[in-house]
Amino acid sequence: MSDHDDLEAIRQLKARYFRMMDLKDWDGLAEVFTEDVEIDVSEEGSGVIRTRAAYMPFIAEVLAGVTTVHHGHMPELELTSPTTARGIWSMEDKLWWPEGSPIAHMHGYGHYHETYEKTPDGWRIKTMKLTRLHREVEAG
Repeated sequence: MSDHDDLEAIRQLKARYFRMMDLKDWDGLAEVFTEDVEIDVSEEGSGVIRTRAAYMPFIAEVLAGVTTVHHGHMPELELTSPTTARGIWSMEDKLWWPEGSPIAHMHGYGHYHETYEKTPDGWRIKTMKLTRLHREVEAG
């Protein structure tokens, strides 16, 4: 596989991440991560979550009943070895909570800072940190 093919595989991986998240396809979402993934959502108030097994029930509970739309674009990707890479993705997300929730809607802007590992099953997200530049929140 060429460097171009590896970089394209990582782009496809992140596209699947966004699609699986928005469809609430938790099994599909789990497939984009390594088993020992480390996800830093401390800016969201949830700290650092280690392992896919710990993250999947967490995210399913956090987004239960929430309609989401995630967009990722303008990736800065770098292969750091034949089996590792890192990247930063500009992101925008919109979330709508069910009626009666403390929050009705949020529109966020920021970046995903990630590392990737090439496994026998293809590229996977190894670490992910979400940082926010701005949030627009509408109370419920």
